[in-house]
Amino acid sequence: MNYSKSLFVILSFFVFLSCTAQPKNENSLLWEVSGNGLEKPSYLFGTHHLIPVSFLDSVAGVHNAFEKTEQTVGELDMSNMAEMQMEMMAHSQLPEGVTYESLLSPEEVTQLDSTLKNLLHIGLDQLGTLKPSMLSNLISVTFYQKHYPTISNEANIDQYFQSEAINRNRRIIGLEDTEDQIYVLLNAQTIERQAEMLICMVQNPDLLKEQMDELQEAYHSQDINALYELSVKETPNDPCPSTEEEKNALNKDRNIKWLEKLPAIMADKPSFIAVGCLHLPGEVGLIEGLREQGYNVEPVN
Repeated sequence: MNYSKSLFVILSFFVFLSCTAQPKNENSLLWEVSGNGLEKPSYLFGTHHLIPVSFLDSVAGVHNAFEKTEQTVGELDMSNMAEMQMEMMAHSQLPEGVTYESLLSPEEVTQLDSTLKNLLHIGLDQLGTLKPSMLSNLISVTFYQKHYPTISNEANIDQYFQSEAINRNRRIIGLEDTEDQIYVLLNAQTIERQAEMLICMVQNPDLLKEQMDELQEAYHSQDINALYELSVKETPNDPCPSTEEEKNALNKDRNIKWLEKLPAIMADKPSFIAVGCLHLPGEVGLIEGLREQGYNVEPVN
């Protein structure tokens, strides 16, 4: 398997799995941010980290909006992915003395090993030193690629906008650094909790496929309201529920930090802000957060 590509995807994929609702007449992936002292508008675009660049041709106004801006903002500055991947791998190992045999039952270890071999063609004998959250994301990404083979080696949307910014000699700004994302991905939960969520995913592949299908359809429809509904949808007898604290760490807490940084960034230069779409809507989303700060935030349709 291509670890370099997989590690990049993992650095960004998990942020897509975190949305709160907009009024029903506001439904777009692209939003114009103006007013509150801005001389020129900035634009906010919701990405899906595993959708190919060709999808952008179906988004009205997105290329025009990008050309109107002078710098590009993302969750991460991806210009040095090799260094970020090395740092990520350094934090991805299980603590000394901890093994999957100590975290799971023998039956669960067998299930996990079988799933890894079926999807990744390697098992715990080679991957057994990785933290459960890393394995969860490897499984999720590979599962997605298996069922949506249109994903190719071309740059994804987040990479595309940053590459185009470099081509235009524009500044790239990351709202987070690698340490921030590594914390959420690898260290926010205890190892025991990570193992619990991992084996739950392994034991419920149909649920994982259903969730991916619904997310795929909603994003391709550019339906941010449907994405919100999916994020808050309660499945009866959900075998793998996240806690409120876990949900906040993935979405709300990060949005609060970003909203502290964005005003100065947009005041400096008109900015194209491309982040995971589920960070945009809702009471704790970037759209409402910017409005509360006095900006006009309107959908571009």
